[in-house]
Amino acid sequence: MKIKNIVLAGSACLLTLFSCTDINENIYDKYQPDTFYGTPEGANIALASVYAEIPGDFERKSVPGVGYAGADNGWYDMNCMSSDEQVIPHRNDGNWQQDFARLHKHEWLPNEFIINNTWNWLYNSIFKANLAVELLEKAKADPSKIAEAKVLRAFFYYLLIDDFGDVPFFTDNNITVDKIPQSSRKEVYAFIVKELTANVELLSVTKGGNYYGRFNKWAGYTLLAKVYLNAQVYTGEAKWAESLAACNKVSEGGFTLHSGAANDASPLGNKYYELFGDVLPDDETILPIFATLDVVSRNVYAVRSVYGPQGTNMFGLSGWNGTIVPTDFFLKYATNDIRRKQFLFGEQPGGFNYTLEVGSLDNPGAAPQAGVRNVKFYPAGVKSGGGASNDFPIFRYADVILMMAECNVRLGNPAAAKPFVDQIRQRAGLDGLAANPTLDDIYNERGFELNWEGHRRQDMIRFDKFLLANEFRPASPVFRKLFPIPTSALDANHGLKQNPGY
Repeated sequence: MKIKNIVLAGSACLLTLFSCTDINENIYDKYQPDTFYGTPEGANIALASVYAEIPGDFERKSVPGVGYAGADNGWYDMNCMSSDEQVIPHRNDGNWQQDFARLHKHEWLPNEFIINNTWNWLYNSIFKANLAVELLEKAKADPSKIAEAKVLRAFFYYLLIDDFGDVPFFTDNNITVDKIPQSSRKEVYAFIVKELTANVELLSVTKGGNYYGRFNKWAGYTLLAKVYLNAQVYTGEAKWAESLAACNKVSEGGFTLHSGAANDASPLGNKYYELFGDVLPDDETILPIFATLDVVSRNVYAVRSVYGPQGTNMFGLSGWNGTIVPTDFFLKYATNDIRRKQFLFGEQPGGFNYTLEVGSLDNPGAAPQAGVRNVKFYPAGVKSGGGASNDFPIFRYADVILMMAECNVRLGNPAAAKPFVDQIRQRAGLDGLAANPTLDDIYNERGFELNWEGHRRQDMIRFDKFLLANEFRPASPVFRKLFPIPTSALDANHGLKQNPGY
C-alpha cells in the first residue's frame, strides 16, 4: 500500500488529488503568509504545490500533457521519442497521430502540440516554484524548506535549457508574460549552478518515508552532477571533475545497486524489475515520481506499448498498440542480458507476432503488429485501460555510477571507470568488460541500463550521436539539438528570439 510523502503534512485536498494547487484559489488565500508558511505544515503546503507539477497526467486543470513522466504528449514523449530508443508509429490501419513520428524523424515544427505542452508545463512549474520561494522567504521558514523550493526551481530551469537553450528567465512573478526577458543558456546554467551549490547542503539527508519523491540532499547532488555533466553542451566549458565530485557526494548517501537475482514472483522473472514497480526500492532509487492511477499521476508506458488483445492476455487490460523499440536499438542487447526481458518480440502467446521489420513510421505507417514492444514498467498497483500505478525513477544510483564512469574516462582515467561499468554489467548477468571502457562502451551501457527513463536524448547529444542517420531518417542538421520555442510563446512575447533553423 502506498502512502505519500510531503503532502501528508499539508491539506487533504493536496494530498489525495493535488486538486488545490491553483495559486489563484483556496490555499494561499486563507492564511497570513508571514506566519503560516513559517510553520512546518505551511512550508509543506507551499512545497506541495510545486511537487504536484512533477507527476505526469493526460491533463491537469484542462491543461494537456503535463508532468515529467507517466502519461503522454508532454516532456517525456518530446525527449524520448526524439531519441533512438522509442517511437509511436502511425499505424497503417489509421491509428495514432503522426506527432511522434515527426519527433523521431527530427521533423518537428514550432507549433507542435507536444512541444507547446512541455513549454507550458515547465513555465507553470517555475511560476509555482517562484511563489513558494517568495512565501517561504517572507515567512522566514526553515532554511531547508526554502532550499528545497530553490532546488525545485533549478530543476525546472535545467529541463528548460536542456531542451530549448536560451529561454525566458524570471524569479519574481510580478511580471507579465510579454515582458519576461530571454536569457542565454549559459546565463541560466550559471544561475542553476549557483542555486544548487548554495542550497543542496541545506536539504534533508532523509531517504524514503516522507521524503519519498522529494529533493533530499542526495537528489540535489544528483541534479548538480547532471548539470555539470552537460556543462560543455550548455556553455562550451567541460565540468567533468565537478560532476564527478557531485557524484561522490551522492555516494555518501549509502546507495547500492538493487538485486539482479532471479525472482519467480516477478512477471519478468527478476528482482531487477522491482525498480520500475509500484513502490521503488530505496537502496537504488534516489528521486522517484509517485503514481496512483486516477489519484496522482499514472504510468501508461507498458499499456501504451502492447497490442490490444495481448494486453488483455498479459495484464487483463487492453493495450493501446502504440510505442515500439526501434529494431537497431533492441538488437544491441546481448541475449543473456536480464534487461532484455523487458522486450516483447516475435511470436507471443495467443497467436500474436511482433515483427522486427517496421518499414514505415508515417506514410503509409506501420502494420498493427510491427515493432518490438517494451514492458519495463509492467503494470503494477491500481491499474486500468488508462494506465497503472508504477512509480517512475527520475534519478537512480545506476545512473550515478555510469556518470562516474563517464567522468573518469573523459578525465583520462579509464582504469578507474572500469569497476563502475562492470558492476552495472554484472548485475545484468553479463561479464565485465575485457578492457578499460571507452566512451562508446559507456554510451552503450547507459542505453542498455536507462532506456525509457528519460535520459537518452541528452546522452545522445553529449556523446555526439543525436544527429546520426538511423533506419527512419538521414543525418539531421545541427539545429535539431534544440527544440524550437513554441509559436504561441513567440506570439505572447515579441521580445523572444527563435532558435536557429526554425
